[in-house]
This record gives sequence, C-alpha cells and structure tokens, in this order.
Amino acid sequence: MAEVIVNKVAESGLISLDLENYYPKENRKVFDLKDHLFMGLILKEKDFRAALLQIDWNTYKDAYVAITCSADAIIPMWAYMLVASYLEPVAKMVVFGSEEDLINQVLLKNIDNIDNTEYTDQRIVVKGCGDLAIPEAAYVAITKKLRPVAKSIMYGEPCSTVPIFKKR
Repeated sequence: MAEVIVNKVAESGLISLDLENYYPKENRKVFDLKDHLFMGLILKEKDFRAALLQIDWNTYKDAYVAITCSADAIIPMWAYMLVASYLEPVAKMVVFGSEEDLINQVLLKNIDNIDNTEYTDQRIVVKGCGDLAIPEAAYVAITKKLRPVAKSIMYGEPCSTVPIFKKR
C-alpha cells in the first residue's frame, strides 16, 4: 500500500514573503554630471546650463533616476538641484547617489507602501535567498513594517526558518 505524502509546509499556514517582488522592475537610469564638466573636472555654470538645455529629458520619462558625479571634481550643490529640476517633471523618482542607492531607495519605498493589515496575526517567512541581491536595509524595513501586526516573523525558507519575532 502506497504511503500518502503530506506537504506539511503547505498545511502550516505560513505566508512566504519574497522581497524580490518589491525590487524595482521599472527602467533605471543614472545621470552622471561628469559628462557635462569642462575637461572632466570643472563645472562652468554657463556651459553647464547650455548643455542641460540640449538634453532630451523625455529619455528619462517614467524612469527611476540617480543623479551622481563619478569624476573627482568639486560640484556646487546647485548643479544637482538644477538637474533634479529638469528630471522631476518626467522621471518616476529622482534620487542622489549611485544606481545601488537608487535601488535601495525604491525598494524601501515599495516596502513602506505595503498594506501590513493583510499580515495581521499571520505567521510570515521572509524569504532569504533568491536571484537578486536584496540589501540589508530591506530586511530591517520589512521587519519594522510587519512586527506590529504579525503573529510571528521568520527568516529563510518555509522548510528551514530562523525565528525573528513571536507575539506573546
């Protein structure tokens, strides 16, 4: 007689939450000020403003954009502000920093937008491994988001978890 195989993980009532689902999938771009510096080192206001007027800002439409300067140059604060003023009307989101900084900020924003009421009194496993590198800040953010409502929070896979929080 064949023995029936029971999927205990499926019957456990655990909710598996994969942070990759909140990773930005939309178009991401980096605006590097170094491309608009005189000799790659000096920002000349008149030339910089003229260069910005020549840019087709619609290429950044609905994109997540990071503003940075990869050259070792002293950039006045107003230059970043000026670029942001051109990007703000067309881009989905504008941040200062690298593409990695951009990904982190979008990921944290997406986690912040989660309606945590659907996780009220639930046992949640935050998935630990995946195809994308999820920053530590995202794991901290999801813990802060879920702790007030969850029955328990675990890390890992449903078959092998590390307990993080359990409501008393």
